Amino acid sequence: MSVLGRPRLHLRETTSTNERARAAAAAGAPHGLLVTADAQTAGRGRQGRTWAAPPGHALLLSVLLRDPVPLLPLYAAVAVAETVASVAPDRAPGIKWPNDVHLDGRKVAGILVEGRPQERWAVLGIGLNVAVDIEELPAELHGTAATLGLQPTQREPVLAALLDRLEEVLALTTSDLLEAWRARDVLRGREVRWASGSGTAAGVDGDGRLVVELDGGGRTALDAGEVHLGRGAG
Repeated sequence: MSVLGRPRLHLRETTSTNERARAAAAAGAPHGLLVTADAQTAGRGRQGRTWAAPPGHALLLSVLLRDPVPLLPLYAAVAVAETVASVAPDRAPGIKWPNDVHLDGRKVAGILVEGRPQERWAVLGIGLNVAVDIEELPAELHGTAATLGLQPTQREPVLAALLDRLEEVLALTTSDLLEAWRARDVLRGREVRWASGSGTAAGVDGDGRLVVELDGGGRTALDAGEVHLGRGAG
């Protein structure tokens, strides 16, 4: 049995599972602490976004990790993608750098890592659309969100599978992790753009940075921020 997920705090509603887990970490909670919720009133994603999910239909969780591995967002993305593949074997999940998990070109899971490196802990937050009806999400997400299409009662089995897979993936060497991540890379070979440039995605390097072949020649490696498909507006 995985040591991740013990002890567990489950809440019908909270502002953010990451917020609760961070407070517990600062108070000395142990490695493996799991915070789950049926609903969040202030769920957060990367780049300051909110994370929306109808109550009781998504897996909303945060895990406290003491002495976290480098490249934790990439490790988490592989664990989530492999879990999705195991519960939805007829679909092929991919990863959009650095850690958005996609199904059929749409986002089915988001990952947010927060912590205090100087205190050697991190909180890994995951939102996974297990049983979400896309039509119940805000209108602006209808064209970009995906769902596993399962029943709400299947959230717990999916959670158990995810915790087991996360522990297995966290034991991988960096090279094995990057190999697994690259196998699910949905950006490689595609045109991408970001705040200050554009080019063609060429995979990730040994530090988990996104390598881009620039339009004007040469290469660059992005270690933070956000990229979008295509070179047009939007």
